[in-house]
Amino acid sequence: MFDVAEKPSSPGHEQAMVRYDWGSTTVYASKRDPRFSYVLYVPSEVATPGNDVELVVAIHGTRRQFTQYRDAFVPFGRWNRCMVLCPLFPVGVCGDDNRSGYKRLVEGDIRYDEVLLDMVTEVGERYGKHFNQFALFGYSGGGQYVHRFAYVHPERLWAASIGAPGTVTVLDHSKDWWLGMGGFERHFGKSFDPAALRRVPVQMVVGKADIETWEITVREDSPQYVPGINDAGATRLERLRTLKASFEAAGIPVRLDELDNVAHNGMQVLETVQDFLAQTLRTIRAAG
Repeated sequence: MFDVAEKPSSPGHEQAMVRYDWGSTTVYASKRDPRFSYVLYVPSEVATPGNDVELVVAIHGTRRQFTQYRDAFVPFGRWNRCMVLCPLFPVGVCGDDNRSGYKRLVEGDIRYDEVLLDMVTEVGERYGKHFNQFALFGYSGGGQYVHRFAYVHPERLWAASIGAPGTVTVLDHSKDWWLGMGGFERHFGKSFDPAALRRVPVQMVVGKADIETWEITVREDSPQYVPGINDAGATRLERLRTLKASFEAAGIPVRLDELDNVAHNGMQVLETVQDFLAQTLRTIRAAG
């Protein structure tokens, strides 16, 4: 890995850095596990030692539109002095065409939360930064990932934005993971820390017209079916309201944004998400 503080070895190396490693970058394979990759937006402020550059991570949905989310966050990153990291968790990593393994954090021997943390460490080392905390946004399948990641690693987040998840994990220890929190410590090797999550600003965002159910209703004859899988509500809107109520019952404040005339479209919620992140960032920076 290169140190951005070092002088490039040649003019060609410097030109390559500008083209591929700054601004909207090329695609990198994770050094820890090359099955997974990511793109970045790197603002010029990263080269200034001591600059208060923060990290925002955006998690794709089932369509894996990770570069589109990176591109949509470029203006935010530029004007708010933030790096942007967008991972790619491919379909069928285990050879079974599973589209949804990353959404529940655990698939076989893969821990997708640890995959992301390895990427965050790698990016920090490459650019000479220490991202002890970062903001995490995800929509649809990404929204599933975000709230479950927040349960496991609340101490790593300065904000969490949960967009229109198709299934939700409620804070109910009488229900087994991943419908609820039963067996959480067995799966993740640590206890859930609600006090830590209360310190994280949380947004939930969904369109009021996000009412299609064909993708999220699991029939009893489906291999994905478990009892209670549809209990949180018929639509993503209803399920996010159920998740909000679960958070608030545990004393975790939530900003809920229900957007008029928006169906299931992640790009149409980004203005509201970025407003939330910018407000949170201003508060953090003002506090020093």
